[in-house]
Amino acid sequence: MAKNLVIVESPAKAKTIEKFLGKDFSVKSSIGHIRDMPKKNMGIDIENNFEPTYEVTADKKKVVTELRKAAKAADKIYLATDEDREGEAIAWHLLKALDLPRDTPRIVFHEITKGAITNAIVKPRTVDYQLVDAQQARRIIDRLVGFEISPVLWRKISGARSAGRVQSPVMRLVVEREREISDHTAESTYKIKAELSNNAGKLVEVKLSQDFASKDEALAFSTALLSATLSVSSIEEKPSKRSPKPPFITSTLQQEASQKLGFSVKQTMTLAQNLYREGAITYMRTDSFTLSETAIEAAGKVIEQKFGGEYHTVRRFKTKDAGAQEAHEAIRPTDLSKPEILGLEAQAAKLYALIYKRTLASQMSDARLQKTQIKISISSRPESFIANGEVLIFPGFLSVYDYLSAEDKLLPNLSQGDILNLFSFAAKQSFSRAKPRYTEASLVKKIEEMGIGRPSTFATMVSTVQDRNYVTKETREGIQREYQLIEIKDQQIIQSQPSETTGAEKNKLFPTNVAYLLTDFLVKYFDDIIDYKFTAKLESDFDTIATQNVPWQGVVKNFYEPFHQKIEAAADISREETHGMRELGTDPKSGKPVSVRFGRYGAFAQIGHKDDEEKPVFASLRGSLDIESIVLDEALELFNMPRTVGETDTLGTIKANYGRFGPYLQYGKKYVSLKEDTPEEVTLEKALELIQAKEKFDAERIIKTFDDSEIQVLNGRFGPYIWNGKKKGKGQKNITIKKVFGDKAPADLTLEECKKAVAGKLKPKAKAKPKKKKVVKK
Repeated sequence: MAKNLVIVESPAKAKTIEKFLGKDFSVKSSIGHIRDMPKKNMGIDIENNFEPTYEVTADKKKVVTELRKAAKAADKIYLATDEDREGEAIAWHLLKALDLPRDTPRIVFHEITKGAITNAIVKPRTVDYQLVDAQQARRIIDRLVGFEISPVLWRKISGARSAGRVQSPVMRLVVEREREISDHTAESTYKIKAELSNNAGKLVEVKLSQDFASKDEALAFSTALLSATLSVSSIEEKPSKRSPKPPFITSTLQQEASQKLGFSVKQTMTLAQNLYREGAITYMRTDSFTLSETAIEAAGKVIEQKFGGEYHTVRRFKTKDAGAQEAHEAIRPTDLSKPEILGLEAQAAKLYALIYKRTLASQMSDARLQKTQIKISISSRPESFIANGEVLIFPGFLSVYDYLSAEDKLLPNLSQGDILNLFSFAAKQSFSRAKPRYTEASLVKKIEEMGIGRPSTFATMVSTVQDRNYVTKETREGIQREYQLIEIKDQQIIQSQPSETTGAEKNKLFPTNVAYLLTDFLVKYFDDIIDYKFTAKLESDFDTIATQNVPWQGVVKNFYEPFHQKIEAAADISREETHGMRELGTDPKSGKPVSVRFGRYGAFAQIGHKDDEEKPVFASLRGSLDIESIVLDEALELFNMPRTVGETDTLGTIKANYGRFGPYLQYGKKYVSLKEDTPEEVTLEKALELIQAKEKFDAERIIKTFDDSEIQVLNGRFGPYIWNGKKKGKGQKNITIKKVFGDKAPADLTLEECKKAVAGKLKPKAKAKPKKKKVVKK
């Protein structure tokens, strides 16, 4: 038995570390958190200064038992959980659950290498209770919010599952951006681009120094250009440089992996965590740009060997955020002599390469460029054409990271006073754009800028709002839009009105209907929960607990007392106030009002009022329609269902419609789900094909039917069963035949027997116990 026990969080990390430490060390894993507040109740004694109750979670009881056994057998125990607050809290929970002394050695390291691990063993510390208290304060406040606000939301807002303290402001960001986009009114301008040629026939691309507000202005300029003389009025050349960016921190890695590799935030963090556990990179949750002197020196050697001394510049980056804490170093490879690591799967290899290049580039020289700007005067107009060019003189860090385009714009040799000729000309109508929707990466950047959350929570925050169906990540096709175009061809002005695709979105974040309602509800009644500055201030309070030994109970109390008062006041809020009804106009056929709102099964449109003598008509919102932006015509289109697909002699009328469980076909009392086709577009030929397949499936599935009863005996995935004839969600009940009737043949069942089984009047047959074999004594 090994003399020393090291406890880490991850099994993968345990295996790696055990290889470095040798036979005198046993490395075990807690597999993450081992204790938490109980699930069934809040687990916080509010009257007793918010004292929490912790218990070993059900899924970790076996792990804790094994760790206790290993701890008793060891001479010395080291706690080696991750170096952030979460890891510190896990170390403290291990102290408590395993009954370890307070001075049990705690070791931390930001890379899993032999040197880092052995050095940590030599220089241990004890659990940092200030970090533990900061994490406790965060966990307790989040628990209070979840337990107290969730029941309010369940009663007041259909579809709202919960409202997290940090996730709610993230949801609000997406909702507010969508409203900005909806409120944006596009304004058009005319942008002028042209190609000019010199006497040698060399072309230069130019743009006009200003845009025009109207078509008339663009036409007047185009007309004047026909007889104008174009001459080079000035040539300005100046050197410029580009400097490398700092090495990665958590947020910039997430952003760059999204932009360059197309990875989601969650995917990036999973891959980075695996790279860290395998010892390939340093700790992946950090907000520090600092590189160790060892890493700076190693990078310099690689750069000088591969590129030469002029490519190397020592850089020590400072962390911009004064509140940055928890990690000692930026994200970098543990061994800079390895530009790649054999055996990595493809996506992990790409992420490693990105981290390697960014780290190396951060210690390289600036790229030097020569920028040129040429101004071309127009004899009959005050405006000028402008041509910009850029030439790479010395690549510097661009040799490794973020290459310039292979098509860097080179300008032809021109001199001041040269006369140029018009080769091509276009004045295109352009439209102003609203702010772009967030991607996962740009949302992380925004929440980091606003001080919401910390590196360890960024990925969770972005994924949680999606998991709760408050935000969806979608790719949407754009729409066709016409624009005005003025061209000059063969000294003639030609006007046209072509079209272009606009508004296409790829992997952008959209709020769901419930997100609008929930955001408005929280802003109105729980402004602290969703206020950006308040959330950032609370994060700052946690930092103060961690760094200045401020008692955590005071931070919790200052939050809870005003929050709880609002919870109590929320009891008087009516559901009518929270469900976002919007009046859209009047139905031209019935003369009744058309409105949209949110209900138990989602957003829907309604014609008429519930108090009318004739019941109102309802239709669910579909596709990208939402209660915020839907207009009357779009709402009325929803009521064009069910649609008659066609008539047949054998099946009668076939209709297509949308239902609670999706689009479907109906023929008589039977239904077929539509998977690939929409009710608006499905053809009669396709409908008959789907119905034929359904009838064939049913024929093979049905064992027995009964006259004057919807009860059927069917073949199912797990064997024969009795179906009570009810649709899914409307009292459907299936009875497994073998459980109730044993080995009786399903085809021999009577209707009376089936009715009794459905009604629960027949007890399941007990399994026959195997007979014990008699043992004959010799």
